[in-house]
Amino acid sequence: MDWLQRVNGYCERLGPEYWAEPVNALTNFAFVIAAFIMWRRLKGPDLGLAKMLCVVLAMIGLGSYLLHTHAQIWAGLADVLPIIFFIVLYIFAANLGFWRMPWWSALGLTLMFFPYAALTAPIFQKIFFIGDSAAYWPVALLIATYAILLRRRLPEIAWRLGIGAGVLVVSLILRSLDDILCPTLPVGTHFLWHLLNSIMLGWMIEIYRLHVFTNRKSE
Repeated sequence: MDWLQRVNGYCERLGPEYWAEPVNALTNFAFVIAAFIMWRRLKGPDLGLAKMLCVVLAMIGLGSYLLHTHAQIWAGLADVLPIIFFIVLYIFAANLGFWRMPWWSALGLTLMFFPYAALTAPIFQKIFFIGDSAAYWPVALLIATYAILLRRRLPEIAWRLGIGAGVLVVSLILRSLDDILCPTLPVGTHFLWHLLNSIMLGWMIEIYRLHVFTNRKSE
């Protein structure tokens, strides 16, 4: 594989230059800002996983920045790996915290995400406008599923997860519309995916923080 091969998958990019996607590149700082804000909110014990999520959130911003400036295969890998790690780490934290599973059960269920995503992503891909966003839609479905399943056990957590799923759906729609609206909106809509997704991921960390804080008060 040629790791230096150019990629051009976004409306804003019209050439190979480093700053060919200034809006897409600079809006990635929203992830870093969200990570910083959430890190400042993580006080007290039992928040090690939340702090790890903040670090990975900042890495998502950096990886996406590299993709939208260098626009090469290696930068695409730097973009997607932190996202996958965040998803897996959050599922593990949710299984431990929300469901109170032992670590081995939480880890086993977390690893089931990969066959689940492999089975469901092709289904989403059949929807005409989703395109290469299909890999992310199983995540929105999984968050919504957790929200439904937790509605009696942890109703406050459940409705917050529902909000997170809703924000992710809106941001995914905007991501998918980037190419469709390109002829009439040259800057595209991908930058809105960055902004909304940074809010959504920060919100997901806040949900976990609130759950840990509530458990701490009840002990």
